[in-house]
Amino acid sequence: MKIKGLFVAILLLAIALPRMAGAQTERKYIRQGNRQFNSAFADSTKVDSTRFAAAEASYRKALEQDPNSWDASFNLANAMASQGRMEEAARQYQALGAKTDVDKTKRAAAYHNLGNCLLQSENLQGAIDAYKNALRNNPNDLETKYNLAWAQDKMKQQQNENQQNQNQNKQDQDQQNQKQNQDQQQDQQQNQDQQQKDKQDQQNQDNQQQQPQQAQQQPEQNDEQMSKEDAMRILEALENDEKDVQEKVQKQKAQPQRRRTQKDW
Repeated sequence: MKIKGLFVAILLLAIALPRMAGAQTERKYIRQGNRQFNSAFADSTKVDSTRFAAAEASYRKALEQDPNSWDASFNLANAMASQGRMEEAARQYQALGAKTDVDKTKRAAAYHNLGNCLLQSENLQGAIDAYKNALRNNPNDLETKYNLAWAQDKMKQQQNENQQNQNQNKQDQDQQNQKQNQDQQQDQQQNQDQQQKDKQDQQNQDNQQQQPQQAQQQPEQNDEQMSKEDAMRILEALENDEKDVQEKVQKQKAQPQRRRTQKDW
């Protein structure tokens, strides 16, 4: 944004003669500072910070002659702003704009340049307020109107971007929450599936452990059954043998006994 031009101190005829020498010296330093300030723009390809610094020194000398010189203070603020010291310049412009003992045109110029400094510092709301103050003192300043409109448009764009960012952040957060819920549900399902699998594996393991026991019990039952059968066969055999013995005894009883005869030799 363009900084409004320099002011040249005007010597009033009503000033008393003892003060005239100081005023002339002040005016000399202001003119000297203005020449140094303007010469810094001689080369459009670069900014001559050395000449801006020299102009600043001249304006400070003018203020030493007259600390209340509005023109020297305003031009000093311009020199500081041209060197990139926006915060210092802004304080100077703010103080000048608040002065009520100067005409409104000067106050409007101070507020205009204050708006430029704040705009450079990305303080859009502060710049808008400064431009509005400038137009209150000089409503017909087209440059200030343009700067105000530009700052307001920039503010609107920034607000829209912030709103879009907030909406995007909310959407991202919602998607993240949804993904977390899905992950939790998936984890729960996996846990349930794992528990079911572990339960089934335990059941299979128990069944496998029971099968050998049943297999071991079965031969025992078979052995017990075989032992009873053998016992029955043995008993039957014993009974049969006993019958045979009894029959033989009976047969022997039934046959006549032979007596042995002895010869008497």
